[in-house]
This record gives sequence, structure tokens and C-alpha cells, in this order.
Amino acid sequence: MRCPFCSHFDTTVKDSRTTDDLSAVRRRRQCPECGSRFTTFERIQLRDLMVIKKNKLRVPFHRDKLASSIETALHKRPIPPDQIDRVISGIIRRLETSGEIEIPTHVIGEMAIEALFNLDTVAYIRFASVYHEFQNVEDFVTFISNMSKSDTQNTLEL
Repeated sequence: MRCPFCSHFDTTVKDSRTTDDLSAVRRRRQCPECGSRFTTFERIQLRDLMVIKKNKLRVPFHRDKLASSIETALHKRPIPPDQIDRVISGIIRRLETSGEIEIPTHVIGEMAIEALFNLDTVAYIRFASVYHEFQNVEDFVTFISNMSKSDTQNTLEL
């Protein structure tokens, strides 16, 4: 593994352990050249997924893009990083086990929005505002009032 600080090729592993949800191995590494320490994560990848964008372009799926959008929605929210990582890993696991190699962006978006709805309402609304391309305040008001109506209906059904 190359050192991200000095680009030295030979780093050593100082500690290895699995993450809480057992979805990855966390390795603490040290560079013998500059002495810097850094962490890497090793994850299982079942298959190479392709994303079908709205314009029909096919691009490789990148965990970092999904993580970035979810982390942006959760910015300054009281959700621990390990819980965020479990949500992201859960979405990826569902995508990889779906049997499909090419996944439309709307499927990934719906999985993310569903996960955020169950995790944090504010993050859910933030993500939805970008995902549904809200143009003005009325879009927010309509969305939130519809969300409140469906919450009331779900409570009545229980």
C-alpha cells in the first residue's frame, strides 16, 4: 500500500480489526519512510456494478459518490459515523445482491431516500430536495405537507 503522505511503496500494517457490522476490515498502517500513520478499509465487492444515468450513459458505480451524497444530507446531524457507514454498506449490499449489474440512478436514489427517511427526517428532506430537484420554497412546503399526511395515515393504520 502506497503512503498517501510521501508516496513510499512499502507501508506496514500495525493493527487490523473488523468494523462493527462486519462489512469491512479496518487496517491501521504506518509508513517506515516518513513515519505517518493512516487507516485503510478492505471491503467485499460481489460484482462490478454499472450505473445507468438519466441520459442513458453507463458509468461504473462508486461507493464514494453514494457516501458523499448521504454524508452531505447528514451534515451536522447527530448521527454517528459508524451508523452512516452501515447505511451506505446496506444500500450497496442490496444493490450487489439484487442480481442486476446495471442499476438506474433512480433505483439508487430511492434506496438512499428510503434509508434516510428511516434514519433522520432532516437529512431525508435535504436529500429529497436535491433528488426531486426542488425549485422553490413551495416545493418544500408541498413535500413536507405530503410527508406529514402520510405519517398521519401510517399512524392511523397502526
